[in-house]
Amino acid sequence: MFTRRAFLGAASAAFVSGCTSIGGRAGPAAPPPSPPPEMPFFYGPILDEPFPIPAVPRGVVPPQYWRQQVENPFPEHAPGTIVVDPNAFYLHLVQADGTAMRYGIGVGRQGFSWSGDAVVQYKRRWPRWRAPDEMVARQPELAPYSVAAGGMDPGLNNPLGARALYLFQNGEDTIYRIHGNPEAHSIGQAVSSGCIRLLNHDIIDLHDRVRDGSKVVVRPSSMPATLA
Repeated sequence: MFTRRAFLGAASAAFVSGCTSIGGRAGPAAPPPSPPPEMPFFYGPILDEPFPIPAVPRGVVPPQYWRQQVENPFPEHAPGTIVVDPNAFYLHLVQADGTAMRYGIGVGRQGFSWSGDAVVQYKRRWPRWRAPDEMVARQPELAPYSVAAGGMDPGLNNPLGARALYLFQNGEDTIYRIHGNPEAHSIGQAVSSGCIRLLNHDIIDLHDRVRDGSKVVVRPSSMPATLA
């Protein structure tokens, strides 16, 4: 017999069930994340080098650090001048038409440690890397690549990458380098080692545009707390 008590119990259960159903109902599915943008064609594989360079993978280098021609932010400098801004993670090559080629860079501890005017004393394709003595003192495992040992052979894993520009000031080596690097994820980042590092694709482009003797201006910067 369906009593009043049974009716109220059933109604209560239905109410609770209804709340549970509404409260637990899944909302609209979140849209899938957008795929990372396609890399420009000039970041594809380079196969005509002594060490073929793979394409820069998608989603690793933020688009703002891709090589591009921009309005020249440094009109006070003559065409052909390289302007390095470590804190902004940009290198600009001033051009004659009021524009500049802008490259994204990664900056190592040494890259934050010096500023001033210099010249590109010389350039090297696929340079050898020689670990400075002070670096070997901190990291003895680098002894096989020390200056005394002759350094590391060129190649894709060489810290200087595909090209290097060697900066001198008043005829003296600053030990400051603008160079390629094998770690695409370091572009736009402060990293523990190296000076001014570009994608291998970009250092090749810069190397071909710059002459020996070109002026370089390294703007003052502050060492990030993570590297201090």
